[in-house]
Amino acid sequence: MPQVTASAPGKCILFGEHAVVYGHPAVAVAIEQRISIKIQPSQTGKFLLNGNNLDLTKNPHLSGLLDKLWPIKRGAPPLSFLIEGSIPPAAGLGSSAALSVATVAALRRARGRWISGFNVDDHAAWAEGYSSKITHTNAYSKGSHDITVNDDDHLTHIFNDLVVDLDECAILGHSVEVAAQSGRASPMDSSTCAHGGIIIISDIIEQSLTHLYSRSLAIESTRTQWQIHQIRAKFDEEVYLVIGNTGIHAPTGKQVASVANMLNNQPERINEIDAIGKIARRGIKALIEGDYDLVGKTMTENQIMLKQIGVSSPEREILIKAAIPSSLGVKLTGAGGGGCMVALTRNPQLTSEAIELAGGRTLISKIGAPGVRVDSASEIPLWKSR
Repeated sequence: MPQVTASAPGKCILFGEHAVVYGHPAVAVAIEQRISIKIQPSQTGKFLLNGNNLDLTKNPHLSGLLDKLWPIKRGAPPLSFLIEGSIPPAAGLGSSAALSVATVAALRRARGRWISGFNVDDHAAWAEGYSSKITHTNAYSKGSHDITVNDDDHLTHIFNDLVVDLDECAILGHSVEVAAQSGRASPMDSSTCAHGGIIIISDIIEQSLTHLYSRSLAIESTRTQWQIHQIRAKFDEEVYLVIGNTGIHAPTGKQVASVANMLNNQPERINEIDAIGKIARRGIKALIEGDYDLVGKTMTENQIMLKQIGVSSPEREILIKAAIPSSLGVKLTGAGGGGCMVALTRNPQLTSEAIELAGGRTLISKIGAPGVRVDSASEIPLWKSR
């Protein structure tokens, strides 16, 4: 049976959430929990999701990605999607970004890519696709903007592992996050889910870090630009992340809008956002140096500020308090409201038990899991558009 299966990790923010929307640095790590999507030709003539008819109006992420990579108006055949995973939804762990990034990888692998020549790594040679290195296609506008492939073009169709590009996965993942969050979304989740490891987003190119690419987005009357970096931290094999889930859904868009409204009504509170940015820079330095005691302290300082701007919750504070005695540092992770908290600890079982006794559900992960990958593919391409 023709099929492609791809997966991407969730993410956890060590410091900088909310401030990252306003151009400050933030640090996210990929976690070991993943979302997987399997695509196959539909046997019913309609798009299916987990065996049921797919309502694109209720699935904006899939709808946006199909517009870009699998446009029905150009004859793309209906698909059946099967989604599985171990990342709880609406918990601040990047479940929607992981799904989007994995979907991009699966669709691109299923479709392949037309290139001019034989070097698929040369973005200038792509006859279709999206990248920060390509300026004549716009990942953020509605609909497909692939380069038109004419019959007289001397092109090569590639459909091996090399067609999946991490930048393309990240930028398209970000584009549908932006659409779903009413125009306000940083590229942190999509970049972390695509590249894995540790991702740092800043308002400037950080000379001490590996710069990947830039993202630019107009938010109301201001254009915000983020610089996305990777970092190779000094890892401590004894350090773990324990994520505690309150079980309360906390949609990112609602929390981001809440902070935006706060700043509209009280512009002087931008100082608190700026303070989160300064804390994040101290955390970056500690990661580079491998000082995880300081990383933990920085996480705790970040939590104090997040609580001050009103994005924590009583349920999350209970879990945070339970984890403090056995942890290097504890904070919420993600947009806020309900959702999750995270503890940096050298005693993951002890910390996990404390959180669960306080009513939370836990996940344990090392820091910096692998990024998006195609796990299997057979009888491809599923659609060869030209």
